[in-house]
Amino acid sequence: MPGFSTPAIILRRIDHGDYDLIIKLITLTRGKITVIAKYAKKSTKRFAGVLELFSAIHIVCSSGKGRGLSVLQEASLQNAFSNIGPDIRKTAYASYWAELIHGWLEEGVKQEGMYNLLHTMLSSLDSGMISNEALSILFQMRFLSISGFSPNLSHCSKCRTEVEKIESKRMMFELAKGGIICEKCASILSAGSSRRLSFSKGTIKQLQWAGSDDFEKAKRIRFTPGALKEGLEFLEAFVPYHLGKEPRSLRFLKNIRK
Repeated sequence: MPGFSTPAIILRRIDHGDYDLIIKLITLTRGKITVIAKYAKKSTKRFAGVLELFSAIHIVCSSGKGRGLSVLQEASLQNAFSNIGPDIRKTAYASYWAELIHGWLEEGVKQEGMYNLLHTMLSSLDSGMISNEALSILFQMRFLSISGFSPNLSHCSKCRTEVEKIESKRMMFELAKGGIICEKCASILSAGSSRRLSFSKGTIKQLQWAGSDDFEKAKRIRFTPGALKEGLEFLEAFVPYHLGKEPRSLRFLKNIRK
């Protein structure tokens, strides 16, 4: 039976019957896929310690019959990211990122950039060299860029005035327009049912750096406490708005932070 092999990261695992597991993965070569690991719960040797959430693994699968699920034949552990699981805060952030990717990706569509993003962020989360909050800002800005939902943070969405030329130290962001609104335009436009958020120009600048192409440069950003707070509030409102729903993992993450 024809098959395939690829690096992968585990996004979800679901019990299936008494012995099997359904595994949701993002892969390097095939995008998001769903496979079945037969007898994974019964065997103590075949997949022992390999099929844990967020683990980076290398899989070998045989294609399912007809439209059936591909069958996981072999899985070797590449990186367990073992510091994430025992830490409830790290787990909450990793769960949020995984749910965003799982919810956005179409099955079987190659997304190498999204795979690399998650692998890089899980590695950084595991190492603890960058704060969880800063990493989540970096992840979300890059997730938005790859998915085509990048917010307009460069100029007023109404009058087109560039941020650098706007005198006010604080800006409004209108979720429906996907961009910032200067104070003058905000005062003459009716907010109506559109939700608006407020943040400082300093936060805008740090968000722009976070979304830059150079990750090595971006991860050296030292977010101010105010920018961390405003950046997370903004992104955790903007991302769900454009996805059409609030991820359950985000509600859990917010409760953990309280």
